Order: sequence, then structure tokens, then C-alpha cells
Amino acid sequence: MKVYIKNKFWSWGGGSSVVNEKKEPVFQVKGRVFSITKVKYVCDMEGKRLFKVRNKWFNFFVHKAYIYDENKKKIATVKDKWFNLNGEYFVLGYKDEIKIEGKFFGLSSKILRNGQVIGSIKRQFTIINDAFELDADEADMPFLIALVIALDNIVDKKYKS
Repeated sequence: MKVYIKNKFWSWGGGSSVVNEKKEPVFQVKGRVFSITKVKYVCDMEGKRLFKVRNKWFNFFVHKAYIYDENKKKIATVKDKWFNLNGEYFVLGYKDEIKIEGKFFGLSSKILRNGQVIGSIKRQFTIINDAFELDADEADMPFLIALVIALDNIVDKKYKS
């Protein structure tokens, strides 16, 4: 299944649209209006919160974001490395070993679970806002959307603040 995640050009909280290949909305990403840690929620189309994503408050050399489940339990920490020349990101604390290989803001990245490719992220070129194509199994999609949002938050914090 392919979905397209596009940050909204104008959104009070920094939300994103998530549509399928037919341009039909499949998930919602809602942001908080006043949030230093860039809190965002991945919701289904009925508005039920599936995941919460937020940045670490202070980042010195290693940048982090956290993913929480619908019960407000932290299920993953997404982080880069101190010298991140290869553009790798790691997901810690999750039930499986997840790694993102390839430059996230390059042309494409691979998502690996326990060493096996489970998805790909391709950056869509737009002038105004960030947009991504995520290709993965439908069962993994909500978590992987939260992962893309976490990566985007990290990169925004690292390079735009």
C-alpha cells in the first residue's frame, strides 16, 4: 500500500494530510497549536488517536523524537547518530529492531525490521512544504506514518530551528 504524507501549507498545529493512491484520505495527522516539542497525533478517519509523536525538549548532538501509543505509553524512541553521515536513524524500545537507511531528506530511504526491508520512504519534491511517499504493508501503515512524522520532526528541529 502506498500513502502520501504532505505537511499542510497552512495549519495552526502543523498537521499533515495522508492520502492513498486514489487521493482519498486514509489517516489524519493533527498538530498542537502551541507546542515546543512539536506534538502531533496520528488519527484514523473517525478522529481516534492511534499514535502521539513529540520531539525531545533539548537536543545537543543526538536528536530524538518519541512515539506513544493510544494509551499514552511510550513505545519507541527515534534517534539519529552524533555524526550522521549516512543519514541513518534508529528506533529504540520498540518490540522489533527498526532502522531507517538512506538519507531521509534524500531521494529515498528503506525501513528495515530485524534486518528485512518492510517499507520505503521517498521524498516528494515540493517548493513550499515537505511531502513523502510511504510504501509498506497496510498492517504496518499507522506506525510507519508516525515514524515518518517523527523523522520529519527531527529533521525540522535539526535544520530549521
